[in-house]
Amino acid sequence: MTISAVIMAGGSGTRLWPLSRAAHPKQFLALDGASTSTMLQSTVKRLEELAIKSTVTICNEEHRFFVAEQLREIDKLGSIILEPVGRNTAPAIALAALSFKDDEDPLLLVLAADHMIQDDAAFTRAVNDAIPLAESGKLVTFGIVADEPNTGYGYIKRGLSQGPGYAVNAFVEKPSIEVAKQYLESGDYFWNSGMFLFKASRYLEELERYRPDIYTACQLSMKHISKDNDFLRIDQAAFEECPIDSIDYAVMEKTTDAVVVPMDAGWSDIGSWTSLWDVSEKDFNGNVTYGDVILHGSNDSYIRTDGKLIAAIGVDDLVIISTKDVLMVAHKDSVQDVKVVAEKLKADERTEWKTHREVYRPWGKYDSIDSDAGYQVKRLTVNPGARLSVQMHYHRSEHWVVVAGQARVHYGDKSFDLKINESTYHDKETVHALENLGEIPLELIEVQVGSYLGEDDIVRYEDIYGRVENKGK
Repeated sequence: MTISAVIMAGGSGTRLWPLSRAAHPKQFLALDGASTSTMLQSTVKRLEELAIKSTVTICNEEHRFFVAEQLREIDKLGSIILEPVGRNTAPAIALAALSFKDDEDPLLLVLAADHMIQDDAAFTRAVNDAIPLAESGKLVTFGIVADEPNTGYGYIKRGLSQGPGYAVNAFVEKPSIEVAKQYLESGDYFWNSGMFLFKASRYLEELERYRPDIYTACQLSMKHISKDNDFLRIDQAAFEECPIDSIDYAVMEKTTDAVVVPMDAGWSDIGSWTSLWDVSEKDFNGNVTYGDVILHGSNDSYIRTDGKLIAAIGVDDLVIISTKDVLMVAHKDSVQDVKVVAEKLKADERTEWKTHREVYRPWGKYDSIDSDAGYQVKRLTVNPGARLSVQMHYHRSEHWVVVAGQARVHYGDKSFDLKINESTYHDKETVHALENLGEIPLELIEVQVGSYLGEDDIVRYEDIYGRVENKGK
C-alpha cells in the first residue's frame, strides 16, 4: 500500500511574534540555528527515509507562494490545495483524502508543517511501526513520550496493547501542573502530537459517520476543482458552508478504531519562545543566541537579532528578539503574553502584527527602508527569472536605481536593460514592468513619490503568478 504525506501548512500563529507574523508565520521560517531549512522544508525532508509516493500540502491563499517556492527549492513541490477560508483540521484532511482518484486509497501520513523533531530516525521508526495498524483499518495517532509534566499540551491515555501501539482510552485536555505530574508518574499518558496515519477511505468513512455535515461540504467543495499554476482551487462557496472542527473532536474522540503509537523523537510544536529555548543548543551559561550578540554576566536567555548588535549585560531568563522593525523583550515566564501584544497591535490597526518591514513576494522581496509624508524608499530583490506584474499606479511616480545584477524594464512596447549604477523613472499612470533575466538576484533601490503610497495603488494588467485580481506588488 502506498503512503501519501498530507502537510498542514495553514495557520498564522503569533506566539512567536515578532519573528512569526500573520503574513509570514513560523512554518515558513528557519528557526533551527543548525539548519537553513524552514520548518515546512524540514517537515518534508524528514520523509526521505519513508516510502512516500506523493505529497499534498494544504495552505491558505495568502501563504500559497511561500509554500510553492519553499517546496520547489527542495524539489518536493507535489500537490498544493488552497483553502479559501480556514475550517480547522478535520475538513482540511478531508480535502486531501478526497483529492485522490476512486481507484486510489493510500495511507495518509498527516503532519503539521510547524513542528520540530530532533531525532528523524526515531520518527521514521514510529511511522513504520504504525503502518500495519493503519493498513488493518485503524486510525493511528502518534503519542509523544512525555519527559516532563507539560501543561501546554493535550494528552492521550493509552488502553490495551495493540501490536506496537495501544488502543486510545481517552483524549485529555491540557491539564493543571498537579494533574500533569500525575500523568507523567503513571506512564499511561502521551502528549497529543497532532500527527496521524490512516487509510484515506477509513478517515472518510468515520468522518461521514460522525460528522456527515463536514463530509458533505468537503465533497461538494471538491466537485469543481480548478488548476491555477501550482495550486488547486476548490469551490469557495461550498467550503465556506463547511462547519469548523478539529480531527480530534470530529473523528478521533468518537471512533472505536483509534490507536496511539508511541514516538520518542525529540518532538516539540514550538508553541512559545521558551519551548524554542528548550530544544535549542545552549552555551555554558544556558544562553541561546543567533546573530550579532555579545553577552556578559547573562544566563538562561534566548537572544536573536537579524541585524543590529545586541549587547546583553547582567540579564537572566529573558527572551530578546530584534527584527528590522521591532524589539521585543520578555521574561521567559511571561512569553505566553506575546500574543496579547500582537492582538493589541491588530486592534490598534498597526501593521507590525501582520507583516515585517521586509515583505516577501513570489518574485522576491522588498524592504521598506525609509518613509515620510509624500515619499517612500524600498530595496527590491528580484529573483533570477522572476518578473513583477505589468502594472500602473494612480498616485505615485517611481525612481529605480540598480545596485546589483541587471534589470530589464518595460514601458508599454518599449524595453531596455539597466546595469549597476543606472536608473530610470516613470510617472504615475505609466504602464510598466520589471524583470530579472540574469542568473543572480537583481537588487535595486525604488524611491516612490506621491500623494498616496499604499500597496493597494496598483492596477495589474498581466501577472505570471496569477495575481491580476489581487492588490500589492
